[in-house]
Amino acid sequence: MSLKFNLPTPLSRAGAMVLHLVPRWSARLFWASSGWRRIYTQGSSVRLKRLGYPRGVYSRLACRAYSAAPGSPEVMLTPERYPVQRLPFSTVSEEDLAAFECIIPGRVITDPEQLQACNVDWLKTVRGCSKVLLRPQTSEEVSQILRHCYKRNLAVNPQGGNTGMVGGSVPVFDEVILSTALMNQVISFHDVSGILVCQAGCVLEELSRYVQERDFIMPLDLGAKGSCHIGGNVATNAGGLRFLRYGSLRGTVLGLEVVLADGTILNCLTSLRKDNTGYDLKQMFIGSEGTLGVITAVSIVCPPRPKAVNVAFLGCPGFTEVLQTFRTCKGMLGEILSAFEFMDTECMQLVGQHLQLTNPVRESPFYVLVETSGSSAGHDSEKLTNVLEQVLNSGLVTDGTMATDQRKVQMLWALRERITEALSRDGYVFKYDLSLPVERLYDLVIDLRTRLGPRAKHVVGYGHLGDGNLHLNVTAEAFSQELLGALEPYVYAWTAEQRGSVSAEHGLGFKKKNVLGYSKPPVAMKLMQQLKAMLDPKGILNPYKTLPDQA
Repeated sequence: MSLKFNLPTPLSRAGAMVLHLVPRWSARLFWASSGWRRIYTQGSSVRLKRLGYPRGVYSRLACRAYSAAPGSPEVMLTPERYPVQRLPFSTVSEEDLAAFECIIPGRVITDPEQLQACNVDWLKTVRGCSKVLLRPQTSEEVSQILRHCYKRNLAVNPQGGNTGMVGGSVPVFDEVILSTALMNQVISFHDVSGILVCQAGCVLEELSRYVQERDFIMPLDLGAKGSCHIGGNVATNAGGLRFLRYGSLRGTVLGLEVVLADGTILNCLTSLRKDNTGYDLKQMFIGSEGTLGVITAVSIVCPPRPKAVNVAFLGCPGFTEVLQTFRTCKGMLGEILSAFEFMDTECMQLVGQHLQLTNPVRESPFYVLVETSGSSAGHDSEKLTNVLEQVLNSGLVTDGTMATDQRKVQMLWALRERITEALSRDGYVFKYDLSLPVERLYDLVIDLRTRLGPRAKHVVGYGHLGDGNLHLNVTAEAFSQELLGALEPYVYAWTAEQRGSVSAEHGLGFKKKNVLGYSKPPVAMKLMQQLKAMLDPKGILNPYKTLPDQA
């Protein structure tokens, strides 16, 4: 069978289907893409400045990446929805505000209207009641702020782009919000090694543009790239869409600068690929979710920019065929396979219903997105074409389309990247981010549809098949304690039986902290508590998060 591929090319024998360009999230939702510009300073530094907002004025969108739908009801306060008690921290006084103003003049925000967005997670599931937002620009300012808070026993909530999924980036009560939004300078970039050193508040999409102009790419890519901060990515050990090819941040991050709870600056901002001296302290802070220290700068190695990128979007008749297609792709594509994503038919229906995105292939029970990245356009295209012929002829795939130019590649990626946005428009979302053996990855979705029945509006599964990472989402018209009781701890116990992880890449934050025991043994959890007590004896850094409640 001989196939010719245009851009994009329908692979089925049915009539060609027209793909409609839909901008990626970054072009549509995020303040970082349309309203920001680069301002070059001395040396190789670059910072990002918000146009249209004078210094000291803090916009809602600059605090929260995803704006609430018009007319949406006010989010319930976290202590009203969850059983959590305020710890005996001090409350912010006028004297504290005056001290903060001396440290960062003009960047202490107390306006309730401006604070509202920073108190709510973008999923609109948790809400704090902080009365003050601080916007430092340097690690020294962060140090002075934490030194004061430690002395006064004031709890602190570090906040980046506020795109987290588990309530880790917003206050639970009245914690001081410490925003890294103004810490957005590129410190250095080496165009031979590809090592980037930057402040923690740099937006991932802006860093991507910066290194792409120098023929490199960031080693991670997320749907929320237009607003998430690199410091937050590191603090949560974010996975994302390039994990299959480039691995986790634990391997690509070379060094960190971190401010500890008492204001001590820990400078481990090395740019060395190899350093075997003593304990690798940076690993303590990667994935610690701001509970051990505030990350203020990052050194990260960036891979060379691929000269050729191909994306295929395929329809599969069943999950067994999805797995076999993945096996075929791994075997035939080898090192150029950079992503293998899957989604079920309900995901496709939701992105069509809520976002008006067009399905480029015939309706199927499952869809997969395959991306290749390499150095030779002809070589890579030929390899992918051979794979597509193989999976079509063997019946693993019933329909598909392929793209190589950037516009159409982005169009196909939008179908996968915007699922989260579509779900958020479908009602209240119960979200689970699980690591499971790939052969069992979808079984839980089928199980829950039977278990929940009409109590759930939709039960959908999608995610990073190449990483064994399932994003399980259940939507309902509104939050329901009955539905939550049917989901938890059932989902976690099911995952533990498969020796999986209850958090593959989103972290634990506030909402998942008490299920850590399903993935870690008691000895490991005790060591984590001891580490927290050593680095943050007063417990002021992002309290109520990551670690289970202690009796």
